[in-house]
Amino acid sequence: MGDNLTYKILKKHLVEGDLKPGNFVSIKIDQTLTQDSTGTMAYLQLEAMDIDKVKTKRSVAFVDHNMLQQGFENADDHKYIQTVAKKHGIYFSKPGNGICHQVFLERFSTPGDTLLGSDSHTPTAGGVGMIAIGAGGLDVALAMAGNAYSIKAPKVVKVNLKGKLPYMVSSKDIILEVLRKCSVKGGVGKVFEYCGEGVKSLSVPQRATITNMGAELGATTSIFPSDEKTYEFLKAQGREDDFIELYADEDAIYDEEIFIDLNELEPLVAMPHSPDNIKKVKDIKNLKVDQVAIGSCTNSSYEDLMKVAQILKGKKVPEGVSLVIAPGSRQVMEMIARNGALADIISAGARILENSCGPCIGMGQSPGTNAVSLRTFNRNFYGRSGTLSAQVYLVSPEVAAVSALKGELTDPRSINIKFDNEKIDKFIIDDSMIISPVEDTEDVEVVRGPNIKPFPLNTLLEDNISGKVVLKVQDNITTDHIMPSNAKLLPFRSNIPYLSEYCFNTVDEEFPKRAKENNGGFIVGGENYGQGSSREHAALAPLYLGIKAVLAKSFARIHKANLINSGIIPMVFDNENDYNNIDLNDDFEINNLYEDLKKGKVKITNTTKGEDFYVKVELSPYEIEVIKAGGKLNYTKNKLKK
Repeated sequence: MGDNLTYKILKKHLVEGDLKPGNFVSIKIDQTLTQDSTGTMAYLQLEAMDIDKVKTKRSVAFVDHNMLQQGFENADDHKYIQTVAKKHGIYFSKPGNGICHQVFLERFSTPGDTLLGSDSHTPTAGGVGMIAIGAGGLDVALAMAGNAYSIKAPKVVKVNLKGKLPYMVSSKDIILEVLRKCSVKGGVGKVFEYCGEGVKSLSVPQRATITNMGAELGATTSIFPSDEKTYEFLKAQGREDDFIELYADEDAIYDEEIFIDLNELEPLVAMPHSPDNIKKVKDIKNLKVDQVAIGSCTNSSYEDLMKVAQILKGKKVPEGVSLVIAPGSRQVMEMIARNGALADIISAGARILENSCGPCIGMGQSPGTNAVSLRTFNRNFYGRSGTLSAQVYLVSPEVAAVSALKGELTDPRSINIKFDNEKIDKFIIDDSMIISPVEDTEDVEVVRGPNIKPFPLNTLLEDNISGKVVLKVQDNITTDHIMPSNAKLLPFRSNIPYLSEYCFNTVDEEFPKRAKENNGGFIVGGENYGQGSSREHAALAPLYLGIKAVLAKSFARIHKANLINSGIIPMVFDNENDYNNIDLNDDFEINNLYEDLKKGKVKITNTTKGEDFYVKVELSPYEIEVIKAGGKLNYTKNKLKK
């Protein structure tokens, strides 16, 4: 029996372990990616390992998140990342060059390689046949230092695409349909591998939209084959030498399979406040729109913006609508500027934003009070836009552009337009805003601004621990809930003491104060705790506040790994009914923890209620040692000393 594409690549990169679903394995990482929201911490961690040069085939540092220069903090962090990158042999993409995933796809993506990125949307590169995985900054730092990446071998879901997309239906609708079928927690521990005749009709940018938003499934990653469409894209980027053909074997085995008939797809919309709250656009009537935002790493390609420009050409946005557009890269911006599409967009009344993440992460363009915002982004979590009362809907660029002109959510099939062929034989190539590594780095000075604070470290785990429940939350708590990401807080990504004051700010403003007054304690959560971003700040801020463990019904993959890296124990209820018996301020006591961790089952005594209950702790022997050491950085330091 043959291999699927996922396991073909994993086998070539296997360092340790038995590559069967559910087993812990270690894989070699070829390339890494960081961005400035998570990168500062990653490079502080890398420096702590005391290595001269990165050991990867290629590592790239991008600046695309913290772009508003309202104070010295962001500029200082950018200078730190630029100088530390130069010191350690890392490519540096300057502010304004574009969103990390779009630029990486254009200039660095390589079929068959492994990529580890400190951003949850790193799987975008799966659009060219890479195993591209999002992770916490510490895991990426360790990969740059030459360490293998440890992960549970995933199950592989075959997504069988049939047919061809109809008029005004896009690849965004494909991934929304997958989310409708599978939900935001349906991909945990899985890779989604796209196959079938329908794949042949999808360009690399269309594929990248799908693999990008596959992160919202909670999946390890998503991947497409590397075929003639991949070759066309790489050749147009002047990188045809990077192409290799990659397919699953004809008799490949999969763990699950879902079917999607592209011919039957219709324009879809994700309703507030979850990417899997899917309805057909045509079924939503009379929804007045206040804001339309087009861009993000999901839908900011040249192909996307050319369609938007053709829809807007010769028309005007009505007075009640704010239309903002952010091209994904400098390459995209220059190309639409040179061919006149940018003029059509501007003439229609759109506001052009910087080539950056921008509104997707709450960095500007927050909607008004109670506003309806249509966005071509990947997430519409509560409060992520920067406005708690806003209603954010996720749509395709076609739906967004037509709705902007109509002033209400509109099925784009209601207009008749013939799109020009977006296929392009040659992109504009100008890598002058990517600074390549230099050989001699001895005299390179790493510049640190006053906003950069020491990386918080946990202490050795004690065998007996106790504390109060200092927070209890519901299902689907996101990393945006845990550590909000917005224009006010992003400049302080390298200042955990400051950020900790805003931990769980949108859920319970008293949490930081309560945690400090009780010397930390325990957090209790529901299903899919920690879904969303890879930001390890969502673990580091609770660590700084003294959190010892998080008890939940289930965890999102990246956040669970970040908790372990920080020395915070992720515990899963053995009986979900025990969740209902816990109240805020209950006192917990755990004895003989070392032994229980080995057994995988920990007894907790709720001394307030006078009851015992059990939790599962699903950790590898290696992860147990990391937890006992007080986190992965402590563990690594101890290992290096020995």
